[in-house]
Amino acid sequence: MTGVPPSAPRTPPRPAARTAAATTRTRRVGANAAKAAEPAAVVAKPAASAGGAPAAPAPAPAPVHPATLAIDIGGTGLKASVLDAQGRLLADRVRVVTTYPVTPEQMVDELVKLVKPLPTADRASVGFPGVVRRGHILTAPHFVTKSGPGSKVVKELLGKWTGYDLAESLGARLGVPVRVANDADLQGWAVVAGRGIEMVVTLGTGVGTAVFADGKLAPHLELAHHPVRKGETYNEQLGEAAFKRVGVAKWRKRVLEAIGNFQRLVNYDSLYLGGGNARHMQGHLDPSITIVDNVAGIVGGIKLWVHGGH
Repeated sequence: MTGVPPSAPRTPPRPAARTAAATTRTRRVGANAAKAAEPAAVVAKPAASAGGAPAAPAPAPAPVHPATLAIDIGGTGLKASVLDAQGRLLADRVRVVTTYPVTPEQMVDELVKLVKPLPTADRASVGFPGVVRRGHILTAPHFVTKSGPGSKVVKELLGKWTGYDLAESLGARLGVPVRVANDADLQGWAVVAGRGIEMVVTLGTGVGTAVFADGKLAPHLELAHHPVRKGETYNEQLGEAAFKRVGVAKWRKRVLEAIGNFQRLVNYDSLYLGGGNARHMQGHLDPSITIVDNVAGIVGGIKLWVHGGH
């Protein structure tokens, strides 16, 4: 059990995907990330001392409650850490590999074991790769399969995952209130500036998308499952399996085409690329596009308690 119940509870120029040689800004998200209850997205690296070594960081202020257990459920790995109310990581992330096949009950068991060594938390936030409504799982495309993304869908798993109340089940095991949201939505809250139309695209095991209007989360659209090319979806064209199959050069070309599609569809003012494979786009994007650190999926957990999800 990871805690006890709480006492209370640029508009910049529009990106042009064709300018592939430009240098892309990278936004890092992590410890010391924010104001109270509103974790910011940018963390500066320590300044170098006269001798060239990084200067010793100033002592961190005492953690401020409520502490939030932030869990990132991915198709490849399960990750978690605990943050204080200012967005500071109170412990290094813990991670285990996602195993298949996996029922909702087995997933809850794995998460409980994963977070056991972490500090005590007052509440928990969970990012999930699928459609989530009021803590219930509506779609779980990775976890209804026999051996992971791209493998055969198992009818029994589909029935178990559809409608499963992950928030209630996990909360009962952890002994703290739990909120669950789409993982791209959670990552977006950690990085958006709150100005204009901002879009977040995550490139990992699959593809995630989130759209924000002046800092407010728009209704979730599963663009990743929209057919885009040769009868395949963005998930099938840009996911980890496709990356390994077609190679980085062809995969990058597909990503740029997808970005162009998203720009025409959403007319975003700002675009953020996250997920484990976003790093492969470094140096191949318009400079107005921001690549964000994958830890944003953890830091965004606080915002789920500030703004709420769908």
